[in-house]
Amino acid sequence: MRMKKNNLIIFMFGLLTILVVIIFIIANSKNVAIDHENEKINIMVSILPQIDFVKNIGKDKVSVKAMIPSGFSPAAYEPSPEQLKELSRADLYIRIGHIPFEKTQMKKLKDLNSEMKVTDSSTGIEIYENDPHIWLSPRLVKVQVENIYLVLVEIDPENKDFYAQNKNEYLAKLDDLDLELKNTFSKIKGEKILVFHPAFGYLARDYGFEQITIEIDGKEPSAENLANIIDTAKKEDIKTIFVQKQFSMKSAESIAQQIDGSVVPLDPLAKDYVENLKRIGVEMGK
Repeated sequence: MRMKKNNLIIFMFGLLTILVVIIFIIANSKNVAIDHENEKINIMVSILPQIDFVKNIGKDKVSVKAMIPSGFSPAAYEPSPEQLKELSRADLYIRIGHIPFEKTQMKKLKDLNSEMKVTDSSTGIEIYENDPHIWLSPRLVKVQVENIYLVLVEIDPENKDFYAQNKNEYLAKLDDLDLELKNTFSKIKGEKILVFHPAFGYLARDYGFEQITIEIDGKEPSAENLANIIDTAKKEDIKTIFVQKQFSMKSAESIAQQIDGSVVPLDPLAKDYVENLKRIGVEMGK
């Protein structure tokens, strides 16, 4: 009888241990719904504007950090050890789509955190060849916002209504931005602007102007190309060259001198997305 009692105790202890292990696994699973009041979904994104997109949908239920800091180019950035440490704790990585950083780094980032879910916010967007700057079109950002919303609901279905309300409010802000930019860019509809880096193709398409680029395939222009750009600028009476602070201004300043123009810095990678697009519109629409 004592033997049976001891066996029963051992059996119950073993069962309890198994239950504890199962509970621990569930509690720490990356796929489990986020259902704790103060728990946030840890999210990594590639560029700063994405923080604005994600925070407007997730609000206080998400913690978002970008891999590429202010002032750095997505073409050549290498993550810091501190960023890789942050990445190891991430539940979700949201790609902007097809920037050089993602093409060269994503496999390594995924290998560092195999449990991290990776989603591409450019799903459903037709990408221009060699032009990954889809975030500079509010109309394309609306598609990205829908994709972000879907992945947040997949991870945290209990808060679907919360995310849906926030998403709809942000989409309305993007519609207002679209209308404002339409009015702003109407001043240069059909005209050409001169830019150093070809970042504004989608913006130009949406609002009816054309960008002429100094940089070609990531390289400084040849002497022949430079002469052609100067001739075009003079013919089109272009007096402003728009440059990004992430790139060298040497060629732009040289051209500006020869066309009696000026160089205006812009930051397509600024975090405050809506206000930044308004600033870009004001500068280009002058």
